Amino acid sequence: MIQIAEVQRVLALLLLIFAQFMLLPEAVAWYYGDGGRHAFLQSYVVSMTFGILLWLPVRAVRRELRNRDGFLIVGLGWLMLSVVSALPFILSGMTGSVTDAMFEAVSGITTTGSTVFAGLDELPHALNFWRHLLHWVGGMGIIVLAVAILPFLGVGGRQIFKAETPGPMKDAALTPRIASTAKRLWLIYVGLTLVCALALWWAGMTPFDAMNHAFSAVSTGGFSTHDASIAYFDSPLIEFVLIVFMLLASINFATHYVALSGRSWRPYWRDPETRATLGVILGAGLLAALYLWSTGEYGDFRTALRYAMFNVVSVASTTGFSNTDFNLWPAFVPVLMLFLSSFAASAGSTGGGIKMVRALLLMRQGMRELRQLIHPGALDLVKFNGRRVDEQVITAIWGFFFLYVATLGFATLALVAAEMDFYSAFSAAIAHINNMGPGLNAVGPATNYGGISAPAKWILIATMLLGRLEIYTLLVLFTRAFWRY
Repeated sequence: MIQIAEVQRVLALLLLIFAQFMLLPEAVAWYYGDGGRHAFLQSYVVSMTFGILLWLPVRAVRRELRNRDGFLIVGLGWLMLSVVSALPFILSGMTGSVTDAMFEAVSGITTTGSTVFAGLDELPHALNFWRHLLHWVGGMGIIVLAVAILPFLGVGGRQIFKAETPGPMKDAALTPRIASTAKRLWLIYVGLTLVCALALWWAGMTPFDAMNHAFSAVSTGGFSTHDASIAYFDSPLIEFVLIVFMLLASINFATHYVALSGRSWRPYWRDPETRATLGVILGAGLLAALYLWSTGEYGDFRTALRYAMFNVVSVASTTGFSNTDFNLWPAFVPVLMLFLSSFAASAGSTGGGIKMVRALLLMRQGMRELRQLIHPGALDLVKFNGRRVDEQVITAIWGFFFLYVATLGFATLALVAAEMDFYSAFSAAIAHINNMGPGLNAVGPATNYGGISAPAKWILIATMLLGRLEIYTLLVLFTRAFWRY
């Protein structure tokens, strides 16, 4: 039985916590004085009022959360926060419609990085800051942050944490207490963001640009304060800094914690998923550079390596920055990059897609099936990092992979029905289910999504949310079994 009152109380607390983030762009608007201040003040008042009205009737409720409660909180919580995130865009009058405001907000909070805005260079500082702050809050997850806080408010967090956290092995924790795990993950996340911002400032960005791009890089989001994205800066040093932090963000944050707590680089080398993530992304960057050089796209290998490596790392990590219009490259490289975005990031990172650990286990399961064709009676186990993988995990991964492919196919067909050409529709669908952002053809890195139809935007909004919550978390809410007592 779903405990509606306790779910309502947690959702109210989530909204009240989230509303406090609106004070930051309000301060930015006051400092720069170039617009947007009233929009954030009004949004803050609306959010706090609605949150308090939700909380008051159930403030005395204290019940232990169950699995179904966790799924409902995460699903409804992301939908609620997406709507609230759109309020400043609506109230500022900077978007042409509610659809555009919702698209920008969901793209921000799911760390997708698609935008409907043109003229980002002239956008008020507060709204630009809000876009990037949504990336940062959504990257590690506002609900994971709340899990670190909710125990002090009498709310257990284990079921919420399991429903929110990406990856196939959700029961693993760094500490026995889920709240302690959430705190440690967020501390590492904050630390990486601050170091990235300082490095970008040192590399030549203004403090404002450095902070915003640090938010985008560490969350693997992809929003920029400039229409030209990273090409605006035309700086190999800035690009190198971003490559480093995009790669760090695509590694499991639990691995970062183990490495930092032990003050050793060995955990990175010992983790097969980390080795695969870094090997595949960097190897693909080198391959793309060689291909672009050999086809004459760039006259020298050094230039080819600069542009290929940056864009491959950006797309494969599902960040979505660009320092050139890779849509104009020979088709092999951008298509390769799109497919990499489907699996290259590690589970427990801020990257999207099906995650590297799932890809590795699917590959090992496939090889096992081949071996059993030759030796059908042999005991052949799937192992990962020296340990046997439970058959239930393999089955769950196959189920997830089917839903991923089915969602990708349905989204592509729906976008074609919304009058997008197939190449643009497929690339947009794969970019948004992976929370990566730029697609190809009509939705390439040199364009934005402002020109697509309203139905296409709502299709992509749904695709972004499904991708961010790894499909199961939302789809389970639409099953009969979930609502049965």
